[in-house]
Amino acid sequence: MGHVSNGADGSRDQGPSDPSPSDADLDAAAAVSIPLHDLLALDFDRPEHGSRTAEVSMPVAANALGFTGALHGGAIATLVDLACALAAARFSGFDPLKESLVTADMHVRYLGRPRTDQVVARAEVVKAGAQLIVVECKVIGGTTDDGRDHLVAVADFSMMIVPLRLPMAPGTDSEPGDPEL
Repeated sequence: MGHVSNGADGSRDQGPSDPSPSDADLDAAAAVSIPLHDLLALDFDRPEHGSRTAEVSMPVAANALGFTGALHGGAIATLVDLACALAAARFSGFDPLKESLVTADMHVRYLGRPRTDQVVARAEVVKAGAQLIVVECKVIGGTTDDGRDHLVAVADFSMMIVPLRLPMAPGTDSEPGDPEL
């Protein structure tokens, strides 16, 4: 089982003493189906604990296209969001039974159309602090004429680790001081 500790500078580095969530805990959290991910047919293998990287693939299919017939920017952003979240979760050692990872900021630069029937988001953690995790991501859609990756989009992304809260639902009672989102 992997471990995480907070460094003197507030960063979350690999360490030998703090227990991380078990694979069973992560499997239970991942078992929650997200309809948008299902609609876009997002596919991934869970990265190893402590890994800085994650990859998620998405078919270039009707559910991911905009009215012009091109890959929709929102579908690309959703692909980036999941790839970055996977990398952040596995590197930081966040505990889904006690914490949530929420997207704090995402900037996507759309660079071109895919050249294949599938795109792949490759995310890598740049820095993990005590609360904020910064991730870079490239969305690849084929290769260029000289054999390099054909970039569809690039993104910079940050996630924040926050205490676990009750899901937002109509009619849910809240405590005084709870944020109204």
